[in-house]
Order: sequence, then C-alpha cells, then structure tokens
Amino acid sequence: MGVPEGFEEFVAGASTRLLRTAFLLTRDMGHAEDLLQTSLARAWRAWQRVQGDPEPYVRRIMVNTYATWWRRRWRDERPTEVLPEPVGVSPEAAVDEREWLWQALGRLPRRQRAVVVLRFYEDMTEAQAADVLGCSIGTVKSQASRAIAKLRLDDSVVREGMRR
Repeated sequence: MGVPEGFEEFVAGASTRLLRTAFLLTRDMGHAEDLLQTSLARAWRAWQRVQGDPEPYVRRIMVNTYATWWRRRWRDERPTEVLPEPVGVSPEAAVDEREWLWQALGRLPRRQRAVVVLRFYEDMTEAQAADVLGCSIGTVKSQASRAIAKLRLDDSVVREGMRR
C-alpha cells in the first residue's frame, strides 16, 4: 500500500507543531512521540476522507487518543525515595524554573488540561479548540474558566506567583 498523496508533505510540515501539542498533553517526550506516531498512523488510514486543512483533524485524533490512553493506562511505578542530584550540575540549573507550573497543569483534569494547552500554549481561538475537541465553544469557555480558577487556587501556583 502506497503513501497517500500529500501525506508526507503534511507530516514534514506539521510534525514539530503536533509534537509540541503532544508533549504539552502528556508532559513526557517519549509518550508525546508515541502519541504523535499513533495519531499520524490513524490519520494515514483515513487520509482520503480528510478535506481541507488536515491539522485540526490530526489534533482531534491526538486529543481523543490521549484521553483513551489515560483511561486504559497502567499506573506507572513511582520511586519511593528521592533521586540523587545529577553529578556536576547545580540544583538551580537542574530544575526548570517553571516546574511548579507544569506540576499544577498536571493536576488539572484531562479535559481542562487539553483546553488550556490548545487555547494558551497553542494559541488557538475558542472556535478552533472546540473543533479539535469536538465540543461547543461554550464548553471550551467553561473548561478554560474552571481550569484557570483551579490554577489560581493551587498552592504551588499561588506560592510561586507571589515570589515573582
């Protein structure tokens, strides 16, 4: 079976943007690469049915696949002790200054996290995010509002925000 017409060009042009979205959803580069690959494989199978710009279609596949993986996900093992500091790297350089924000984002429910990623990291309009998520604009608005309210109440965000 050959590669559908236009698919290789789409992948070459959109992979970086799609990988960024996958990373923001999963917060892990390995999982993000797996999510992108799975989403592109599904898009490849349906490529002949895609009309217009294929990127929103693939983003929707990605968000739906991400939600499915979360429902079925095996609960990863968690370390029980503190890991040692990396050798030769200062603690300040080893920790991303925005780690607290990533952790707070990770505590949001998945639907709210998806809305925040699409609206504020991917800079999509409410209508574009609603199209990708397959919901109404009102749902995007309410989920974004709830997510921001939760972030405002999150202790780590409040503490770090006061330090800045």
